[in-house]
Amino acid sequence: MSTNKSFSTETSERYSRALFELSNETSELEKTENDIKQFQSLLNKSLEIKNFIKDPTQSISQQNKFFDLLSDRLNFSKNLKNFFLLLIEKRRIFYVNKISESFLKLCSKKRGELEASLISSKDLSKSEIETISKDLSATMGSSIKFNYKVDKELIGGLKIQLGSFMIDTSIKNKLKKYKLAMLEN
Repeated sequence: MSTNKSFSTETSERYSRALFELSNETSELEKTENDIKQFQSLLNKSLEIKNFIKDPTQSISQQNKFFDLLSDRLNFSKNLKNFFLLLIEKRRIFYVNKISESFLKLCSKKRGELEASLISSKDLSKSEIETISKDLSATMGSSIKFNYKVDKELIGGLKIQLGSFMIDTSIKNKLKKYKLAMLEN
């Protein structure tokens, strides 16, 4: 397994770890995590905000005003507000999405949660997803949190990926295996 990381990934992880440790020391970890989730939700909904953050022509003062206003309106913790202002000052604000994702992973890891992807051929109810999560959590000995998607091309079944561990019960995969077996014979 390669340990080479891109500059943006390494930088994002360092900043997220710093925010995590600061929030943990000041007992604001839960508040900061909720604020980051709220910020990411806003970022995912608004293309204008995404473009504003990624625009290198925006001045530091414009970005500071925007994040001051945003932090006040959404009642962000003082640590998070100052963190955003530090990212702006260091001209690293365009990494904010990667930093946020890395921060949320650190929070999940602290709670003992593992992230996995769950892909199904049809929409699953919340209770079905929870049942799958409980069963897999019991097997793995850790709490599993799913990133859930629907893929109509699977025809039927599920795909679960937890790190390098993969469970593929999809009909598409079974047909692919039959095809390979027929080609080999």
